[in-house]
Amino acid sequence: MELISSWQNPKIKQLVRLQGKARERREQQLAVVEGAREITIALGNGYQPEQLFVCEELYARSDYRDLLQRVPESRCVGLTRGVFEKLAYREGSDGVLALLRAKSHRLDDLTLSDNPFLIVLEAVEKPGNLGAILRTADAARADAVVVCDPLTDIYNPNVVRSSIGCLFSVPVAVCSSEEALSWMHQKGIKAYAAELQASSWYHEQDFRGPSAVVMGTEADGLSPFWLDHADARIKIPMRGLIDSLNVSVSTAILTFEAMRQRNFR
Repeated sequence: MELISSWQNPKIKQLVRLQGKARERREQQLAVVEGAREITIALGNGYQPEQLFVCEELYARSDYRDLLQRVPESRCVGLTRGVFEKLAYREGSDGVLALLRAKSHRLDDLTLSDNPFLIVLEAVEKPGNLGAILRTADAARADAVVVCDPLTDIYNPNVVRSSIGCLFSVPVAVCSSEEALSWMHQKGIKAYAAELQASSWYHEQDFRGPSAVVMGTEADGLSPFWLDHADARIKIPMRGLIDSLNVSVSTAILTFEAMRQRNFR
């Protein structure tokens, strides 16, 4: 296995560019993933490895020691601890970074159940929120997360980190709001728009049929497009001084109400 000990190595410079710039990730169609667990989840869900970077000293403490057996040796590169720690973007890393080939994430690529439930996000801008919502989607076994008009790259390293790999286990589509709404109408999926000023409580709605909760940003909420075209506007009771929850928390509340109604087990 090749061993890289220099920060000036071209492969390391490419990694740094991919970590820091969404434009580089889009142009090269690559994602940078840190952590053996996250990489294992990705490989198990059809992602193809372009390169695997391993710091043997750190990887020795990993719980996923079989990972190297799943990647061709020709695609594995060793890193010294000094080089790896400059690349790592989280504490306590287990010494593995991967370059994975990105997927297309089109609406037409989604495979829905007979009675689908979706989470639709408009203009999501904080990677941590998107990652947390993907964890909710994974826990609830939602059919998909549809990201409309995103303001953050879904392969942002902080999305990967905060989702704990659920970016790779949850079907994700990226599109415009207009495309999402048209597609949902074709599939007979009702849209429930979350809005602070809505007149209907979320728990009074019927989520047992094909449905989607539509969430906006914390700062601005949903745009008039979704509020005007949704099948219903719903709200969560607020009894304190602050009139809004974190969008990932709100999404979890609505999602698990839908699961409760569906007798989720």
